[in-house]
Amino acid sequence: MAHRLCPWWLGYLLASPIRRLWHNPRKILQPFVTEGMRVLEPGPGMGFFTLELARLVGPRGKVFAVDVQPKMLAVLQRRARKAGLHDRIEARHVQAESMGLDDLAGTIDFALAFAMIHELPDASRFLDEMHHAMGQNRSLLVAEPRGHVKEAHFAALMEKAKRAGFQVAPGPETHLSWTAILRRG
Repeated sequence: MAHRLCPWWLGYLLASPIRRLWHNPRKILQPFVTEGMRVLEPGPGMGFFTLELARLVGPRGKVFAVDVQPKMLAVLQRRARKAGLHDRIEARHVQAESMGLDDLAGTIDFALAFAMIHELPDASRFLDEMHHAMGQNRSLLVAEPRGHVKEAHFAALMEKAKRAGFQVAPGPETHLSWTAILRRG
């Protein structure tokens, strides 16, 4: 499968309020995120889910948004300031080869990887890094778009998740997406 990043300018469409008609961030995230949590969101784009994550973790929580595209992060930070949520979000520019999360090892309560793993050059490395960042008995919600990712590719990704040390369970019903909950035991 070819690995191509979503162009930064497409982020405006992905952050559009109209998208809520088929991906409601609160409905998707509320069962997993509570106040005070430390949440990791790789590939947040311009913050479609990030802002809702920041609302859910509240003033005592923290959202770590990591992306390879500085322009996406700049818009995310601007949107977070406008929403009064910038103090809850730490935006980090990372490299495609590694997210550089050693300082977060074992501290993440929940992570969201929404429609981004298929863009990575090495999904196994990504899953290893996520496993390292997650706390014990914590969850990673993975969603991949059915239009870009075939069912067989998603099944292969879940096998990689198991090899990284995750337990795999079905994820929530999410429009036009393959989903799974990966739990770090």
